[in-house]
Amino acid sequence: VQLVESGGGGLVQAGGSLRLSCAASGRTFTFSSYAVDWFRQAPGKEREFVARVTGTGGSTSYADSVKGRFTISRDNAKATSYLQMNSLKPEDTAVYYCAVQYRGNTYWGQGTQVTVSS
Repeated sequence: VQLVESGGGGLVQAGGSLRLSCAASGRTFTFSSYAVDWFRQAPGKEREFVARVTGTGGSTSYADSVKGRFTISRDNAKATSYLQMNSLKPEDTAVYYCAVQYRGNTYWGQGTQVTVSS
């Protein structure tokens, strides 16, 4: 399984918005059958859960810190998950990763940097 995040980089002002993408591929991997998680890791801090979407997209969950501001979604036809981030705060600054659990292993993307200025 290969996961590639995009949409980060650059600088966004507090209160702004950004949409991250996570494109998945894999010869035997059926994207629609697996949940996608988004995590983030700020400098000097542990990686933390941000959001999850189930395989069908019918159920989502969020960390309390982003609830009401971030929206996770997916397009199974494109094998891509999205993280729409609104009302961004400086404390949202981190490297954002997507992840899937497949056949007992957790696969991670390379991460994309999100920097929010105050």
